[in-house]
Order: sequence, then structure tokens, then C-alpha cells
Amino acid sequence: MKTGLISALNPESRQIVTADAGPAQQSRGVSNLAPRLDTLNGKTVYLVDTGFGGSYKFLDQMQQWLAQHMPAVKTVRRRKPGFIFRDDTNDLWKEIKEKGDAAILGVAG
Repeated sequence: MKTGLISALNPESRQIVTADAGPAQQSRGVSNLAPRLDTLNGKTVYLVDTGFGGSYKFLDQMQQWLAQHMPAVKTVRRRKPGFIFRDDTNDLWKEIKEKGDAAILGVAG
């Protein structure tokens, strides 16, 4: 019997590697995921275009799906500034932390 729910894998943590002064001096740490929200109803979800080829199309479809199936969810579209694989500024992440409840980073290929 179908329930209409989707199952997703939830990794417990990810490893962060930063190179401050080149490959010889790397620091490693573990960062846990944010706690899962009980619901998205009434929440603000940021849809972040990373600039990877096709991510804007994926986010267009995601935004349309949320509007149709979960109209109580507010979506905000943003384009990640700078280089795709590097954080050139923290302004976007600060905005999401202050004004958003969740974020989906658009990747495609």
C-alpha cells in the first residue's frame, strides 16, 4: 500500500578538510548535520543555485513541485556567489541562517 512518503538516506556526518597553507598543513574535523525539521509547513526553504551546469533547471522543478504539493512552504531562490567549489563569501550562508529554516543546494550535471 502506497503512503505517498519518500525515503531518503540521512548520513550522520561529513568530514571537512581545509587546506590553510597548502596540502602539507591540512586540518580535519567532523561536522554533524542540522537537526531534521518535523515539518516544512510554514517554513522558509532556500533553493541555492551553485552554478553547476543545469542546477537552475533542477531548482525550477523543485520550486514548482513545492508550490504545487506543499503550498505552505515559502521558497527563496539564491545564486551562490563566486566559484562553484569554494566559499568566496559567507553572506549567503549568514542570510540563510538568519532568515531560512532549511536549504537545498542545487546540483546537476
